[in-house]
Amino acid sequence: MAIKEGDKCPSFTLKDQNGEEFDIDQVIGEKSLVIYFYPKDDSPGCTKQACSFRDSFEDFKDAGARVIGISSDDEKSHKKFAEKHNLPFTLLADSQKKVRKLFGVPTNLLGFIPGRVTYIIDKKGIVRGVFNSQMNFDQHVPEALNVLNRIN
Repeated sequence: MAIKEGDKCPSFTLKDQNGEEFDIDQVIGEKSLVIYFYPKDDSPGCTKQACSFRDSFEDFKDAGARVIGISSDDEKSHKKFAEKHNLPFTLLADSQKKVRKLFGVPTNLLGFIPGRVTYIIDKKGIVRGVFNSQMNFDQHVPEALNVLNRIN
């Protein structure tokens, strides 16, 4: 079942691009979270989306939010992707697609392409916004910032 507005962020632990354990329960409460699921490191749409989050990184910091990207690529791929595009935020490796399933992120195009969904979560761990768009990758940042402005 898909996570929607008003739901609590599920607990999970994944490895980040540096191979370090990242436990979501350790960061809930610090600041708002923008968790975006994307299909694949270094694909054209995903690169545009990641660079859009990078270019607006200060806006997210000003809004008191932490940005986290999640795909099924491994830590090595994430590290290369982050270094190549100077991504200043956390990338998590969901190689088994467990967290994607936990959130209920849909697949698109007959189930072949993992979905592209952004979740905005407040300091209490409650989902305050969900934006699901496979093709409008450039809309994820303004949608997330709009929700953050509304809840702050």
